[in-house]
Amino acid sequence: MDSNLKTSLKSLHANLAHAGPVDEELLELLKQLDGDIKTLLERGADPLPGETTTFGLAERTQELSAKFAVKHPQLEPALRELGTILSNMGI
Repeated sequence: MDSNLKTSLKSLHANLAHAGPVDEELLELLKQLDGDIKTLLERGADPLPGETTTFGLAERTQELSAKFAVKHPQLEPALRELGTILSNMGI
């Protein structure tokens, strides 16, 4: 899996640690996205038979980026970069 993706995730986690309080809804959406990305990284890009895919992660990341832009502008660039990486990977 792309090392830029892992680097971007680490950057996002570091930015979150310094962002101050994040409302529960956005935090839950970030946790879901993070879990889906970690699942993708663990299994690789191809799902196992009968397993659902995690395609659409780029779009979900871009949506989160827009939501964070208002309340947490310091997080928006990291989310936008993550979305771009995912999109370029076709995820």
